[in-house]
Amino acid sequence: MTAGTVRISQADARRLWLRAQRLDENAPFGAGPTAVAAAIQHLGYVQIDTINVIERCHHHILWSRIPKYRNAALEAAQSSEKSAFEYWAHALAYIPTSDYRFFVPAMNAWRIRPHPSFAKVDPDAYAALLARIRDDGPLSLRDIDDQLLEEKQHPWASRKPSKRLLTHGFWVGDLTVSARTGMLKTYELTKRHFGWTERPPAATHDEFSAYLLERALRTQGVASLESATYGDAPAKAAVARLVAERVARNALVPVEIEGLSRANHWAEPAALDELRSLAPARRVHILSPFDPLVIQRKRLSALFGYEHRFEAYVPAAKRVLGYFALPVLVGDRIVAAIDTKMDRRTGSLIIQKWTWTVPETRTLRARIEVALGRFERFQKIA
Repeated sequence: MTAGTVRISQADARRLWLRAQRLDENAPFGAGPTAVAAAIQHLGYVQIDTINVIERCHHHILWSRIPKYRNAALEAAQSSEKSAFEYWAHALAYIPTSDYRFFVPAMNAWRIRPHPSFAKVDPDAYAALLARIRDDGPLSLRDIDDQLLEEKQHPWASRKPSKRLLTHGFWVGDLTVSARTGMLKTYELTKRHFGWTERPPAATHDEFSAYLLERALRTQGVASLESATYGDAPAKAAVARLVAERVARNALVPVEIEGLSRANHWAEPAALDELRSLAPARRVHILSPFDPLVIQRKRLSALFGYEHRFEAYVPAAKRVLGYFALPVLVGDRIVAAIDTKMDRRTGSLIIQKWTWTVPETRTLRARIEVALGRFERFQKIA
């Protein structure tokens, strides 16, 4: 252990992470319309996913932190309040609009060099699409009747060529998703949607590095280089330099977590000071497999001793936890994974498989069943 390094237990690291994720208290963001904006602002992003055997993950993630959450609140944040927008974090996600400038460099890069898996866009057809939206208002793919359809290049593609144009406009930032009904997206001119004369200026390379580091420290409590740059490996070198600078001026403290020999970690002094007064986490959460606490699988395994398997795309015969298993957090341990499905005809939550990761007890099961009851009610009224 090097001089100045603070050593903490894995239990302490879990407490810091749960505190940073706001999973250790009831209604940390309050209730009502402002709660969604506050939650997204704090978390930095909320992942979007298409699977809906239960309520989709972006709603599930927010409900885990906003007990009175309703789907309409997220719709308002995107469409009327405009406090959140969609773009790519490590995956497609809702991101605070106040952070828009950190994603402008990616939009500019896409305009110069689109991803090779996307077919080339006809500039005349694209200009015509932008003119149509400018003149007629926001458009969804359903509003466009393509006369000639094309073969799908992959299962998630569309046969409509206009989908490629809308997608291109989204990635380069000319268009933004102004509304979403289920997975049907409506696109609007970005500047008109937000009321901007010009888009926010692109963040500099150094500003983006600081954004990644500060987001990780805020949402993880104690962070490593790998966890801060998750999904953005090219940023590691710049973030590492920034970490060294902050350690040198005592703005960050090196942290060694007992039992973890490889990754170096860091925390802000205030977070370590708070650790002394943090009570043990006691709440029960039925988490989404895309929850920020779960999505970094290696970090989850290192600190919680639990390896989550996402098996929706695994052949049924090879599944261990089930099609869409949900990790169950009790206190600071993941004690089970439950594969659930909502029967929308009867309004009941079906338990397809229950896998314990710790010895089952009557008390533990009773606490989880109470949480499952809340989760079922959320499915019905969201």
